[in-house]
Amino acid sequence: MKIDSHQHFWKFDPIKDAWITDEMKVIKRDFLPADLEPILFENQFGGCVAVQADQSEEETLFLLDLAKENHFIKGVVGWIELCSDNIAERLQYCAKFEKLKGFRHIIQAEADLDFMLQPKFQNGISQLAKYNFTYDILIFPKHLENAAKLVANFPKQKFVIDHLAKPDFKNKEFIDWENGIRAIAKFPNVMCKVSGLVTEADWNNWTKTDFTHCLDVITEVFGIDRLMFGSDWPVSLLAASYAESCEIVEDYFSKFSKIDQDKFWSKNAINFYHL
Repeated sequence: MKIDSHQHFWKFDPIKDAWITDEMKVIKRDFLPADLEPILFENQFGGCVAVQADQSEEETLFLLDLAKENHFIKGVVGWIELCSDNIAERLQYCAKFEKLKGFRHIIQAEADLDFMLQPKFQNGISQLAKYNFTYDILIFPKHLENAAKLVANFPKQKFVIDHLAKPDFKNKEFIDWENGIRAIAKFPNVMCKVSGLVTEADWNNWTKTDFTHCLDVITEVFGIDRLMFGSDWPVSLLAASYAESCEIVEDYFSKFSKIDQDKFWSKNAINFYHL
């Protein structure tokens, strides 16, 4: 059974979802479990992890309601105000939801480059392990240095980097990204999602070879035990069908053993998120 470790659901709202511009009109609509379930089946996936797209606790409850109603949604990565003064109380409340596996903050959108290093945010991160909650790191390459500082402070916290930290596939500028990803991969409590590849590429003109160098780097520095597949559906539809997104990594990992492929496609995500 393959697991998609990273996808999204939403009921489109032009205010809440203002990040979806006119240029992205293909995803300017609702995307719900009924849309994804047949696609997962067609591509031989047995389940998925739904990840927050809006920064509100209402978003977390929305995803948990969908997970309750749809067995194929195996886990939820929600949002919580990690900087809140009552974070301990909120986490205790969240711990009662079996399918709530962890949290994410859209750090890439924060104007303050040092956002993740502020004491209140780190206090929130410090309390996640108590409930075995994971943390998804959503950043650009410019944030990797601070992300390494963050994870260094919490060796018992389980982290995963979303979308390889978004290398610049479009312009093929990888030096800063590679330096940063090699540094953060040295921490054994950090995993990496092979997700969101096409979204950072030229949407209309990408080829599979655009991703080879970065895939080479992450397989070298993380190893197969710390990588997992994620589609980033429906955002990925900006540049590719679900099947096309899968084919990029299917081709790349086809040279790996069946045991290692099983780790990448399912076992690593199952273990990380306790699915």
